[in-house]
Amino acid sequence: MKTWLPFLNRPPSVAVIRLSGMISQGARGGLSDESLAPQIEKAFRRGKPAAVALRINSPGGSPVQSSLIAARIRRLAEEKNIPVIAFVEDVAASGGYWLATAADEILADEASVLGSIGVISASFGAHVFLARQGIERRVYTAGESKSMLDPFRPEKEEDVERIQRVLGEIHETFKAQVTRRRGAKLAQDADLFTGEIWLGPRARDLGLIDGIGHLVPEMKKRFGDKVRFRVYGPKKGLLSRIGALVLDQTATTIEERAAFARFGL
Repeated sequence: MKTWLPFLNRPPSVAVIRLSGMISQGARGGLSDESLAPQIEKAFRRGKPAAVALRINSPGGSPVQSSLIAARIRRLAEEKNIPVIAFVEDVAASGGYWLATAADEILADEASVLGSIGVISASFGAHVFLARQGIERRVYTAGESKSMLDPFRPEKEEDVERIQRVLGEIHETFKAQVTRRRGAKLAQDADLFTGEIWLGPRARDLGLIDGIGHLVPEMKKRFGDKVRFRVYGPKKGLLSRIGALVLDQTATTIEERAAFARFGL
């Protein structure tokens, strides 16, 4: 019977999910749970893959979107009983590393940048400039904290305390995710949650990754030279593809390049 049904002897397949770029909500080309959900679902459900590989190259971004994407991957991995292996390319930092923790194993290149397990909020203050120009800022609110950290008004100590508290709570959530997913693999004699970054070999020594390796040769080693790859990732809309959103995409590119530049990339 197998002689007449050669498809029964098909080599195993690996679903590859591309997670490249900034993590952000919205339709400006960033990684979000909404944009990735259909492709992630297909990766786990189509063709019974032997494994799902995450190809990660992200400097981070929204903690909420990082959490949602990672949770979706874990939920499907457990539902379908499919192993997940993350392969870090240039960088998996901050939210990018959060995505990597969704995998059962994390591999990286020797020059990959990993870590930055922290939270950052950046803004600016323009009240001095406005005053020099003779411009008066007028804001009316109901609720004493509604205008918290208004960049056009002098910074208030109580506002700084509030934002620091929020950042601290998000940081605790991030730390809990890393600790829950990496567990006993993490080095016990090192503070891994300061926002510091490391290259591949040091990240391996600290237990942040499991080893050094690249996607195709590693998958061939595990599943044979004839293993098939199916690639999934966010898709751009028609208007974006034909250039109707050039200005929006340019702004996104500038923001993304600035984020990667923080890690020397």
